[in-house]
Amino acid sequence: MKRHAGAVLSSIKIDKSAEKKISIQLYMALRDLLLTGALMPGDRLPATRTLAQEIGVSRTTVIDAIDRLISEGLLEARVGAGTFVSEALQARLEPKPLPSTSDVIKAVPRISHAAKHAIPDFAVRKRLPHKSQAFVTALPALDAFPMAQWSKLSARHWRKDRDNITGYGEPFGYTPLREAIARQLNASRGIKCAPEQIFVTNGAQRAFSLIGGTLVNPGESVWFENPGAIGARNAFIAIGAQPVPVPVDEEGLCVEDGLAKAPYFRLAFVTPSHQQPLGHVMSLSRRLALLKAASEADAMIVEDDYDGEFYYGDQPPPTLKSIDTHDRVIYVGTFSKSLFPALRLGFLLAPEGLVESFERIFLTWLSGVPTVTQAMVAEFMDEGMFATHIRTMRQLYKHRHDTLMSAAADLAGDIDLQPTSSGFHAVGLINDKLDENKLVAETAARGITTAPLARYALSDLSQRGLVLGFGSASPDDIRKGIQTLKDVLPACKIG
Repeated sequence: MKRHAGAVLSSIKIDKSAEKKISIQLYMALRDLLLTGALMPGDRLPATRTLAQEIGVSRTTVIDAIDRLISEGLLEARVGAGTFVSEALQARLEPKPLPSTSDVIKAVPRISHAAKHAIPDFAVRKRLPHKSQAFVTALPALDAFPMAQWSKLSARHWRKDRDNITGYGEPFGYTPLREAIARQLNASRGIKCAPEQIFVTNGAQRAFSLIGGTLVNPGESVWFENPGAIGARNAFIAIGAQPVPVPVDEEGLCVEDGLAKAPYFRLAFVTPSHQQPLGHVMSLSRRLALLKAASEADAMIVEDDYDGEFYYGDQPPPTLKSIDTHDRVIYVGTFSKSLFPALRLGFLLAPEGLVESFERIFLTWLSGVPTVTQAMVAEFMDEGMFATHIRTMRQLYKHRHDTLMSAAADLAGDIDLQPTSSGFHAVGLINDKLDENKLVAETAARGITTAPLARYALSDLSQRGLVLGFGSASPDDIRKGIQTLKDVLPACKIG
């Protein structure tokens, strides 16, 4: 981009009370900028009148300093064009050759005890591709998002009050958005809550880190579903929690196993409406048992309802929070699945007893989501566009799920796909004659992303399988992906 006014030199400070002459101060300041590379060869200086006004000195003083630098060859005067930094300075600014690595003693930065212990325990060290194709997980149907409506919202909100959209914003979240979320939870998820209990975060992951840092001391036990959500587990590991793998069956988290391993747990993390990744719905008896165990241990429960809106079965399961009569559940939601991930927008619903604590944290040090983003989502919800989008996506995901189930019938016996009634991924259990890791590698070599079930495990699993995302893949992509799986099966036999 052309800089018509020349370089901005307002950083130069002149001390008019100093014994040193002003022209000398200006000369030395400009010289330092030239020799340190702050001004690069070919840069044009502002006109002398402009520079005098910026610095607050007379134009004569500026001319004297610049003439001296021209005489030294640091500046060049070009007739009709202005004053430029001399090209001769290029050699001075060229980087010197680095010493060989054998001559350098590299310092090893010290990291905290928490990071030192957490990093080796993080569940995954390689991120899966996140692009719309078979069978990428955790990615919604971006091709079906109503971008035209969103663009109109964006244009309208960016024209609103600048103090509101460009300032720091409300610390707990934009009030209309908190109100819209509270109404949505009441209407669609059966949760009665006040907007004051809603705290807007930079995504669900930030909410998990915040909850862990607020409630869990290093070394305290936190129950995790095994297999379970990777990002949430890593968030709690990062704050020093002691993860306790609790097995999952068709009824959800096995509470008795958790009590046998860690009866005095501090926190339990669950995905009761659509277990991540197995897809089971936690039974009512298990929900009541978990609430009872938390009450007796004086523990809290984090309910991650990451895709609760997308239930396309007969009757959506209730949230755990909706039957919590003792304020033991902290409900966490996200717009990454219902809208799109780039929003980085999530929220937590705090029990009344924790509202004041979270208010202090958000008020004193936590940065929030840009107000304009929150305002757009709030209007998207208030105007009924959110509800319409959710209804559309339910039908779309059901169609893609049915396409996947139909196509996967050809894999029966080798990979048995488990039907689901919510969300946009399914699990295919594989038989003992197939190598799970080789299946993943062979499909990846053909441009198909699959995730092994073991990727989600905190400890060894009795089951082996693949997690197949279908939300972001077209029906044709799904069928081609299944054909690819079928093609690689012979090469993935054990023995």
